[in-house]
Amino acid sequence: MCFKRYVWNQEGGEWVATLVILRLNRAALCVQWSPKENKFAVGSGAKTVCICYYEQENNWWVSKLIRKKHNSSVTSVAWHPNNILLATTSTDGKCRVFSTFIKGVDTRDSEAGSASDTKFGEQIIQLDLSYSWAFGVKWSPSGNTLAYVGHNSMIYFVDDVGPSPLAQSVAFRDLPLRDVFFVSEKMVIGVGFDCNPMVFAADESGLWSFIRFLGQKQTAPTSARAGSQISGAFGKLYGQSKYNNASDNGNDSHSSGRAHENCITCIVPLKKGRDSKVTHFSTSGLDGKVVIWDLGSQDIADYL
Repeated sequence: MCFKRYVWNQEGGEWVATLVILRLNRAALCVQWSPKENKFAVGSGAKTVCICYYEQENNWWVSKLIRKKHNSSVTSVAWHPNNILLATTSTDGKCRVFSTFIKGVDTRDSEAGSASDTKFGEQIIQLDLSYSWAFGVKWSPSGNTLAYVGHNSMIYFVDDVGPSPLAQSVAFRDLPLRDVFFVSEKMVIGVGFDCNPMVFAADESGLWSFIRFLGQKQTAPTSARAGSQISGAFGKLYGQSKYNNASDNGNDSHSSGRAHENCITCIVPLKKGRDSKVTHFSTSGLDGKVVIWDLGSQDIADYL
């Protein structure tokens, strides 16, 4: 069985569908356009990644498959700025980087660097930092740093992706993240089960750490508050809003200025400043809300 999808183009004021042949026998779980928009990647439950490109003579989008590399479902894909390297995460706990060079679609130039000398589907590196499911993955604006998250409440940063990568693991005491994106080379926003975006930043030495939650006031922890956080965490895991029980007595550290009432599943940058740093982004979650965030109003200027 072959699942089919479509790419929609606006032509003369109307939206026209173009067939996409994915050649998948399982569900498509994630998708992302390449920086040059001449390819897009689809991760699937078939342990396969489809790299789709347009064939002018047939007027359709056809896919080349990266298969037999993942041991489980592909949960996220992220394009390197050079339009060739692709990072993936999977429920087998690993993050991998592949070459997607397609002759006739990509060009061998200095902009792509050594990546243009690789073959399609070649695995550049496999990262085994997480011992749990791995979810969202993103490249920094320069492509020098890769960040991805695990279901074990950890976020991983990898510099110099290649034969000798430099990796850091940052653990936090809150619920796991689902997705991330880079505000700048030294700041990352993570979102997930804790309902508030989390800020991570690197210091002058390149050491990454958790900074704060967005959209809430920071208060000193107490033993009563810690107990409330634990009960609230269990409430969310069982599909209940922790705020129904915990925020009434003022013991919930997330009760002030919260925007979401359930897991945040998606984060998208919306606006950049003159220095190319992201100034606004949106989040959406299982509570059905879409929230737009202004980083300029979040008192994190010292880290930007």
